[in-house]
Amino acid sequence: MSSEHSIQEAPDGGTAALEPDVAPPQRKPMRGWAVLLHNDDVNEFLFVARSVVEFARLSAHDAMERTIEAHDAGVALLLVTHRERAELIQEQFQTRGLTVTIEPSR
Repeated sequence: MSSEHSIQEAPDGGTAALEPDVAPPQRKPMRGWAVLLHNDDVNEFLFVARSVVEFARLSAHDAMERTIEAHDAGVALLLVTHRERAELIQEQFQTRGLTVTIEPSR
């Protein structure tokens, strides 16, 4: 016999009408978005690193490492976050003439 319904006890001790069992909604994890810093030959290292600290909220040490990585490899992953924050960070970097792209993380 299938148990698609459950019997609920009424406040007076009797039984209430049958109510369907409802499974809790399943949550899908939000997909992360990668924020990528691209190399440019225009801006100074310290300017880029300070922007990374301010917008990506990385430590000064991590910001300098990512700045050097972008310089050497052409691109560096700054962080993975939700889409709205990634878009905001991208816009903030653009206001300073820095190139940051976002893409769904793998």
